[in-house]
Amino acid sequence: MYKLEEPIYFYLFAILPLVVLLFVGVLWWKKRTQKKFASLELFEKIAPNYSFFKATLKLIFLLLGLSFLIIALVNPKMGIKLKTVKREGVDIVFALDVSKSMLAEDIAPNRLEKSKQIISKTIEKLGSDRVGVIVYAGNAYPLLPITTDHASANMFLQNANPDMVSSQGTAINEALDLAKTYYNNDEQTNKFLVIISDGEDHEKNTISIAEDLANEGIKVYTVGVGTEKGGPIPLRNSGTLIGYKKDRKGEVVITQRQPDVLKQIAEKADGVYVDGNRTKKPVDTLIDVVSNAQKHEFETKQFSDYKDQFQWFVGIALLFLVFDMSFLEKKTKWLQKVDLFKEKEFKK
Repeated sequence: MYKLEEPIYFYLFAILPLVVLLFVGVLWWKKRTQKKFASLELFEKIAPNYSFFKATLKLIFLLLGLSFLIIALVNPKMGIKLKTVKREGVDIVFALDVSKSMLAEDIAPNRLEKSKQIISKTIEKLGSDRVGVIVYAGNAYPLLPITTDHASANMFLQNANPDMVSSQGTAINEALDLAKTYYNNDEQTNKFLVIISDGEDHEKNTISIAEDLANEGIKVYTVGVGTEKGGPIPLRNSGTLIGYKKDRKGEVVITQRQPDVLKQIAEKADGVYVDGNRTKKPVDTLIDVVSNAQKHEFETKQFSDYKDQFQWFVGIALLFLVFDMSFLEKKTKWLQKVDLFKEKEFKK
């Protein structure tokens, strides 16, 4: 297992294309200047030892040296010891609606991004609790199995979008059934499911499935996003708005928040419905619920004693930089006969 201490230094890789452009620019300038004083044939007689291949090789060594120096600045760390840690917490699974209607912009920036904000802010305030993420539209899929790695949960969450689900709709029943498989600790007495949706296009039998969850000890909290006035569903191409979704009659579809089914789910599953149009309210509600819940002790394995690895990359970088400084742009006399870089064939 490894982790990166300072990943921000990866941005320095943007320097490498600039170095290549500088090399090409200098090479072009040299060629142009040479033509002013002599033809190519005459220049080869004047400077017969110049090697284009060695100049290119020097550039490659320089780029490799800089690359390894940048990686050294990032400082990869390797986990050298796996240990078992005992923690106390609850299990909380988020079921995120990623149907097309969640792209409506009746709340800023849109319903889906607001939902992500709610989940992300809630995860940030959790302690050692375990979290999992489900996404659903026409089908439900596990985005992240239940874990104590909150950073991974936030990372996976940011990639959630309607394109992840093969069919559209709101398969909330599938999401509820899938959530049952997430709670893999039978001794855990506090299990929470948080459904975040606009409540549109709900299915039949949803309420009975919610009751089944309650019977299994899973409390379901629901968060409604969007306005009852609603808004159109934007269609975008590479981020550019190209229109709005229309029905078969050619009229723009207006999607509205439907909180009734979400309220019924929460009521039947010992939970609470929360208006999610303001991020703070659902986050505070969920954190308050988790904080007051009885914590259960569980075991988890994690890497410890992370050891710095930057010195290896510094050493390799210095090796390439020494190669770069050692090579001259002139042909090596004893290699001219061997023609190591096939320069004679290149000239032909």
